[in-house]
Amino acid sequence: MALWRGSAYAGFLALAVGCVFLLEPELPGSALRCLWSSLCLGPAPAPPGPVSPEGRLAAAWDALIVRPVRRWRRVAVGVNACVDVVLSGVKLLQALGLSPGNGKDHSILHSRNDLEEAFIHFMGKGAAAERFFSDKETFHDIAQVASEFPGAQHYVGGNAALIGQKFAANSDLKVLLCGPVGPKLHELLDDNVFVPPESLQEVDEFHLILEYQAGEEWGQLKAPHANRFIFSHDLSNGAMNMLEVFVSSLEEFQPDLVVLSGLHMMEGQSKELQRKRLLEVVASISDIPTGIPVHLELASMTDRELMSSIVHQQVFPAVTSLGLNEQELLFLTQSASGPHSSLSSWNGVPDVGMVSDILFWILKEHGRSKSRASDLTRIHFHTLVYHILATVDGHWTNQLAAVAAGARVAGTQACATETIDTSRVSLRAPQEFTTSHSEAGSRIVLNPNKPVVEWHREGISFHFTPVLVCKDPIRTVGLGDAISAEGLFYSEVHSHY
Repeated sequence: MALWRGSAYAGFLALAVGCVFLLEPELPGSALRCLWSSLCLGPAPAPPGPVSPEGRLAAAWDALIVRPVRRWRRVAVGVNACVDVVLSGVKLLQALGLSPGNGKDHSILHSRNDLEEAFIHFMGKGAAAERFFSDKETFHDIAQVASEFPGAQHYVGGNAALIGQKFAANSDLKVLLCGPVGPKLHELLDDNVFVPPESLQEVDEFHLILEYQAGEEWGQLKAPHANRFIFSHDLSNGAMNMLEVFVSSLEEFQPDLVVLSGLHMMEGQSKELQRKRLLEVVASISDIPTGIPVHLELASMTDRELMSSIVHQQVFPAVTSLGLNEQELLFLTQSASGPHSSLSSWNGVPDVGMVSDILFWILKEHGRSKSRASDLTRIHFHTLVYHILATVDGHWTNQLAAVAAGARVAGTQACATETIDTSRVSLRAPQEFTTSHSEAGSRIVLNPNKPVVEWHREGISFHFTPVLVCKDPIRTVGLGDAISAEGLFYSEVHSHY
């Protein structure tokens, strides 16, 4: 009887809620949900479909991201590879007996004090950086403390190995990796990654990845963004020892896409060796059969002369595609006297119009044209809150899907989720922006329902999309490499290339 009476009360109250809804249709949904739950009738039905800007954007991406008609079958990647030891930067420096002082950038680290100053400098900006540690013994001592530190994690490292690992997640792709691969790295690599015997070595190269979270404090220091500081004493990758092995492996492997990285590792070498090696890089790339696109992945650099040489000594015209972030883009234009080169650093989010001007200049000055014998036709730019894919018209297709896929993987990998979890990401891209500062650019207003914006300038197409930024990132290392690999995976090069 009591059970029947309880059911009757519940039915009556549910009917009352229905009447309230009919009489007051404008009553806020939150009030109705509150009333519903207070009646112990279970959770109120969720509103249909994604309603947040993040949810609408993620759904729009999923509809846009389609595989290209002609897909890559065999991808060759080289030449930098290592083991990343990832841990808290603040905790490691504390374990080394260091205390927070004044930040100061050092192009090369010579001591523990240099490490502490450089880490503080970049943590204060929330910016990523990578430096060479010159003292072998001191580095090995620090590396041992880091490797054995509680919570330290070992991962595949090096741009080439990370890009290869990301490609290998697609079982229908065959991946060749050439780089200095030691026993620990070989154990960490995906089974789908083939390493030629000539690339195997007895000892691993270790890179130390000091991470920090947004808002993390150390003394007076407070990080505005989550990011990481990387340093190493890496001579194998620094001399690009595996370049010749890489090129000689291509003939047998027969790739339809080649990805090259590691030029930034030469910063620890003498100027003479840098010049000699760059000439050999260009000669090696020219040995790759015509028609096979070559993507160059850049990374953090401090040597302006080396960057200028990469731009001017035929490296850019020899490659088909570039991948880079906001630090590398600004350093590139500063080193080669490009647009906005007087800017010392980005003030917060990189200005879309300025970024667009620099990308346009790279492709106009160093890309393919009727009057220039260059292969460069594509640049994938990524920063924390948005991506831009710039391409010379007539050479690439499916770029709308490619830039969306690159941005989507930034949100999933940083949060370590299979799909975008809209409760864990936020839309932080500028809501309005101008597409250029050096000419009369268009004014764009962001619409989450149409997240890829396209504009054109003198035979060059730009595809822009926001990123759904992970609020509490699990791991930031290798994000740029995953972005570039995913963007390439969804890109289609024209058969006449």
